Amino acid sequence: MKKIAIPSSNGLLGVHFGHCEHFYIYETKGGKVKKTDVITPPPHQPDLYPAWLYEKNVTDIIAGGMGQEAIDNFKHKSINVYTGAPQKSPDEIVQNFLNGTLETTTNLCDH
Repeated sequence: MKKIAIPSSNGLLGVHFGHCEHFYIYETKGGKVKKTDVITPPPHQPDLYPAWLYEKNVTDIIAGGMGQEAIDNFKHKSINVYTGAPQKSPDEIVQNFLNGTLETTTNLCDH
């Protein structure tokens, strides 16, 4: 089973995960979404989101952009990080990810 987190703002992928309105959390098994939760994150603080999502048993995070320190913190917690995802709906992104067709570009964050 995988738990995939996608930051969202205005119904689309949030360009920077640390400044999103919600996180979509998808529980998947066998390449299929079994459950979706939309949760509001706590106020942004450095190093908070990796620990918060780790407590929610997230295995993967897909973002548009993310600072290197956050990437390192996720990796330290054995959470896979995918950056440079397109600004589409979280449902479309997770489906592409599960199908192996998610196209990513460079990390959209420069810090």
